[in-house]
Amino acid sequence: MMGAMVATCRIEVGLGLRLSAPGNVTVSVAVAGEAEESLTLEGSPGTLRVVRMPHGTRLHVVDASPGDLVFRYRATHKYGRPPSEVTAAERIEYLRPSRYCPSDRLGGYAARLFGHLAEDADQVRAVVDHVAGHLSYVGGSSGPTDDAIDTLLAGEGVCRDYAHLCVTLCRSLDIPARFTSVYAPGLSPMDFHAVFEAALGGHWHVFDATRLAPRQSLVRIATGRDAADTAFLTTPNGAELTSTTITVTADPSLPEDDGASLVALS
Repeated sequence: MMGAMVATCRIEVGLGLRLSAPGNVTVSVAVAGEAEESLTLEGSPGTLRVVRMPHGTRLHVVDASPGDLVFRYRATHKYGRPPSEVTAAERIEYLRPSRYCPSDRLGGYAARLFGHLAEDADQVRAVVDHVAGHLSYVGGSSGPTDDAIDTLLAGEGVCRDYAHLCVTLCRSLDIPARFTSVYAPGLSPMDFHAVFEAALGGHWHVFDATRLAPRQSLVRIATGRDAADTAFLTTPNGAELTSTTITVTADPSLPEDDGASLVALS
């Protein structure tokens, strides 16, 4: 059973960088859409500008000088947004294979395991259960170039690997699926988190095979084909991430998640 719905999410993020050369630094930490928020910059005279991307994603870009640079983001997000409708363009885009989700290579595997299920929703739930049972969550076990097949063969990974494998299997079953970076109240230790959304009944619904945080409390940051579209940080060569602090809480309390109900990402 699911518990009472959460009302508000409070977010505080700090990212510290050290740059050896000038260049553009892009961060993806802002809540998708709009929120009561502030983003401040310390240590660089560059101008901070916002670049808007699909699905409400907002990137903050600064022309940074060499030296230390700190981004500080604070936001208060109110839950209760309606489920996003699946557009005709999205239905095409999110069925296609992508860099980390080579769905054209797992069609036979997916059909053998899930093809006997008649309903899309049952297939997605079975994919989530299969990935949760097949993989072990091991921090640092995967690299930045590992795709869903690498994860399947390794049998372990982190949140992005779980999401990539789920997206790949769903697309192999002709179910549109997309990768989403989120804030996840209840996650421990706290970090940026990755989940996926599947197109069911004309709307997008969120699933998480790691089951590390209740889906009702998740807050969207960025959405795309896979992790290549949702990186939280893009820097010039030679930049060093010196510190990361993330605090995310949900008020009045965290809900319970039965793992099976259809949940829309806020």
